[in-house]
Amino acid sequence: MAAPQPRLSALPPGAMVRMGGSVLALAYCVICALAPFDFLLLHRLWFLPGIGVVGAIVANTSGTGGGVVFVPVFNALREQGVMALDPLRITAVSMGIQCFGMSMGALRWTDRLYHQPAPAAGSKDALVDPRDYFTAVLCVLALALPTLLITQRIGIFDRRDVLIGYKTFSIIFGLALLVTTWTVNRQRPERGQLERIDLIALLLLAIPGGVLTAYFSVGLGELVALYLFIRHYPVLLCTGVACCLSAVSVIAGSVWHIAHGTMQWEVVMLAAPGAVLGGFLARPIALWLGARRLKTLDGSWIVLAALYLIWLSAR
Repeated sequence: MAAPQPRLSALPPGAMVRMGGSVLALAYCVICALAPFDFLLLHRLWFLPGIGVVGAIVANTSGTGGGVVFVPVFNALREQGVMALDPLRITAVSMGIQCFGMSMGALRWTDRLYHQPAPAAGSKDALVDPRDYFTAVLCVLALALPTLLITQRIGIFDRRDVLIGYKTFSIIFGLALLVTTWTVNRQRPERGQLERIDLIALLLLAIPGGVLTAYFSVGLGELVALYLFIRHYPVLLCTGVACCLSAVSVIAGSVWHIAHGTMQWEVVMLAAPGAVLGGFLARPIALWLGARRLKTLDGSWIVLAALYLIWLSAR
């Protein structure tokens, strides 16, 4: 059966991004006006805008969330004595930066959803049905958000054990993505409709994804993106859904950190504009790379980042 044609948006291409970008700009101005910050610390952290750009490009090309870049980078900066943030504050600032970067990425991919070009004749590409896109987002969030918020408030798991278990699982998923990309999925056409079994699998990933996001600011988007990539859905569905999940999750999770004073505002103020730029640039970069190269790079990065974090935790 042919994949359904996506319904057209009443908005012209880019209008959703411009409106959402205006909201992000307003939120950033409010932070600059109201949040406490240290000018001297801002000067010392001059390099953070660049990290924001790179992190958001990686996060929004794959949908895995900026934490796959920010958490390893901030851990490395702490180890080298450049910026001494404890793990809780690293999670907080990673969420704060992702509120901007992942939101822009989600806007860009969702805008693309409503203005998809028709696949070329003979292409193995498939169109994405907006109903599948938003069904996946809403169903996963229905389980993941309560789990995230509860985990932040009770914190019953050992953070180090969760990290090692999560990254071990990431390595398995990352290797599976690399293998399937170059074997069973290499010549197969993309799946045009979200199957019920895959929606059930996403729901099963929602609860552990919520726990992981509460602890590390990343996890939900990564698990969902990797699973959908392995199942050979279009990049738009895999990455767009994961970006939306990550954006909503980190916005919800940031509320707890702001209320408890763990948000390092200087880091957010410097990195957020770069993250917005990276989130804007990520979609065309992902489409330029193409599905196979994108999956290869994503799988490789996730495996290497997971190995680094496990090594760091074991020291």
